[in-house]
Amino acid sequence: MTPEEAFEFVNGLFIEKNQPKLRPVEKAVFIGIYNNFTYPEIANETCWTFQYIKETGPKLFRKLKEILEIDVDKYDFVSEIEKLWKQHSENSQSSQKPLTELPNVAVQETLPPAFPSQSEASLIAKKKLCNPFIPLNAIVDNPQQFFNRHREIERVFELLNSNSSVALIGEEGIGKSSLLIEICRQSENRLLSPRQPIYLDLNPLHNEDEFYSALCDEIGISKSKGYPLTRALRQHQDRLLLTIDNAGKMIGKGFTRNLRDHLRGLAEGSDAPLRLILSAGEPLAQLFKESQEQSKTSPFSGIFRDQDIKPWDEATARTFIESRLKTTSVHFTEEEITQLVQKSAGHPRQLMQGCYRTYARYMEQLQ
Repeated sequence: MTPEEAFEFVNGLFIEKNQPKLRPVEKAVFIGIYNNFTYPEIANETCWTFQYIKETGPKLFRKLKEILEIDVDKYDFVSEIEKLWKQHSENSQSSQKPLTELPNVAVQETLPPAFPSQSEASLIAKKKLCNPFIPLNAIVDNPQQFFNRHREIERVFELLNSNSSVALIGEEGIGKSSLLIEICRQSENRLLSPRQPIYLDLNPLHNEDEFYSALCDEIGISKSKGYPLTRALRQHQDRLLLTIDNAGKMIGKGFTRNLRDHLRGLAEGSDAPLRLILSAGEPLAQLFKESQEQSKTSPFSGIFRDQDIKPWDEATARTFIESRLKTTSVHFTEEEITQLVQKSAGHPRQLMQGCYRTYARYMEQLQ
């Protein structure tokens, strides 16, 4: 079983037990430990700091013990996970076909019905990867798939290193979320004053209580808000780079001005506990008009510098298509490329979807 297969197996068990899926940082720790990496090695390969990885490890072990009832540590991690998988495999097989009818097949080589064999998984992966124009709608969190935005990233770190917070402004699907992930990944090497990167998406959060719970969970501290949170962050050994995706949700039901006031207070000053990056569909001055309180200035006024995220120009769009086709035997015609660029107007998501459909037609012709 590969580390990725082991993670998907365990993550599936969490879902079966109606538990939240493991978080990205937990996945990084899980796969890293399965590969026999040390915490510093895991931190070096990811966007999270050594301290955060070190804190996440024991918490992950406790979660596995509480929910899956397996007692693990760094040293017996692989053996305990594989033992759990073997038990799950045996239970699944016994409910369908007696093991005595499979004399030539070792139990540990037979995966549960809901989990494909390694050879099947390999074939599935190849089928999924045969079209290089992915992901179609999701965030690009694979650094090898992230494309361009060098100037925007350069500008963002220039602003962060001048003690400013940043607002990424752009239309839906332009790539703001993917850019936030990439900024978190690069922050360890590009921030003059080190900060632990935290990515927080507001879309699945419904109110301020859930916001504070998610924030404290990502940081690795006890749930708190108001002054107790301020005190905890000031005492925390790492300063934080908090990236908030879909910030427009903060004007909706369940969120108040108090949250924005608090975030502003935590982000002011060169040694502030937080440095903020927000992503939004329109400039913050328009988004947070505070129309109901005309006598008051918006809490976010003056601390953010806008960075517009615009569609790709024609040259960039063409380079993107070429880069994705480079590892395949398919070549789009000049007419197809021109139509794809013009129809998408350089919008990354629309261009990706158009290229996917064009590539799929080539694959159909080969079948």
